[in-house]
Amino acid sequence: MMSFADWTARATPLETGGLRVATHDDGPQDAPVVTYLHGFPASSLDIVPTAERIGDERRILTLDFPGFGASEKPTGHRYSIHACADSVEDLWAFHGVTGSVLVAHDYGVSVAQELLARRLDGRLEVEVGGTVWSNGGLYPDLHRPTDGQKMLLDPENGPALAAAVDEGLFRSGIAVTWGQRVPMTDEEIHEMWVSMAHEGGTALMHDLLGYIADRREHAERWRNALETYDGPMRFVWGDLDPVSGAHMIERVEERIPAAGVNRMADVGHWPPLESPDELASAILDL
Repeated sequence: MMSFADWTARATPLETGGLRVATHDDGPQDAPVVTYLHGFPASSLDIVPTAERIGDERRILTLDFPGFGASEKPTGHRYSIHACADSVEDLWAFHGVTGSVLVAHDYGVSVAQELLARRLDGRLEVEVGGTVWSNGGLYPDLHRPTDGQKMLLDPENGPALAAAVDEGLFRSGIAVTWGQRVPMTDEEIHEMWVSMAHEGGTALMHDLLGYIADRREHAERWRNALETYDGPMRFVWGDLDPVSGAHMIERVEERIPAAGVNRMADVGHWPPLESPDELASAILDL
């Protein structure tokens, strides 16, 4: 697999919201655009296995959100989903993009929902021609944070725990969300750890989890944007995910019956890494 260092070496910096973020633009410039929105606690590196399966059939834009990967990670900064949505709009403007399919995972599903809400308000200049979703907290009342996340969210002890996280603890936190289809490899988790630890990012993990409060605050706005979206939708979903698995996609099936749903009984929280074939297929289908 590609290392985080090699991936970062290919990145282009972009200023957004007063911070520098790492961005990527891969594939033919005249191909249909796909924009990938990554999850927590990972980075845009997660799209590489899927991108390799797509080849030159699509142009893939992505970025490390503020506080993640190779993007800037200042302490004391207010990290928010709205700022991440702003960064995606800045990415599109920088590249002159007028239309894109959105592909969102985990943390990224909330960013995608905010972008759809702006579209619904008539404030999004880029046309979202389709959406592909994989495991994330689309309905915050169903989101089940891991024990580690609960401890990081503790206002008294969370900062100290974040500062104490090492690669072993990080790996344990990912392991409880992994499925059965493919083994979780040391290489994959090491590179994810490197992306989070880069420039002291692990010490910010408690702050980055502020997205959970963002979801509760904007739950109705984002639910409405998801359920009223009038473009084609695909859901590539791992049922074994304890955080946003079968219990989450069942509500999607209930509330959005026209959507295309691919439920994978042996996959956990990480379809971009556990089932990139299915994710690539859904992207190409749109």
